[in-house]
Amino acid sequence: MSYFDKVTSFSTVTITDQGIDVASFVKACEGLAGIFDSLGSAFGMIKSDIQGNITKVQTKHKENPQVFATLESFVKAELAEKKRPAGEGLLWLKRTLEFTAIGLRSNVTDPNEELSASFTKAYTATLAPFHNFLVRPVFSMAMGACPKRADFYKTLGDTDPKFKQQLEEWLVGLEKVVAVLVAFYATNGIDKDIYAKK
Repeated sequence: MSYFDKVTSFSTVTITDQGIDVASFVKACEGLAGIFDSLGSAFGMIKSDIQGNITKVQTKHKENPQVFATLESFVKAELAEKKRPAGEGLLWLKRTLEFTAIGLRSNVTDPNEELSASFTKAYTATLAPFHNFLVRPVFSMAMGACPKRADFYKTLGDTDPKFKQQLEEWLVGLEKVVAVLVAFYATNGIDKDIYAKK
């Protein structure tokens, strides 16, 4: 049994013309948080951020599950408000998802590349531009503390015959969700301009 037998895959997240379904998205993100356990204690800050931002999204969704059925619906609703906790939480989730997708895709594509190299490149391209000078060194240290790729995939259960297929389906699903979120924030002009920098 692999790690992907125990979690909700991003390939199952419901995406319609109205947007990304909150409930299935949250379940998939909860599974993502567990992957950072396999990357070691240095990634505890990222896991904690993910969990905190998931809570912000869930809290908004629970206010009115029918009205806020999609991620896009509550982000747009918050634009008229001074405080936008759910929208900001989702924005940071988006960035972390993008970081994960780019890092893992790079690592899966090149079987000779170690995780530290894959995630360092991904961090530079995604999260680093939005982190201040105090946060960047902490994350840089975490990237350098990545486990060996063989140990990481072993922890995820790569001896399972289904593992490669499950990982690819999960990763393709993640990339699809990321693409939708990136397009949504960019199209509506609600990325870094209205949210505070960490």
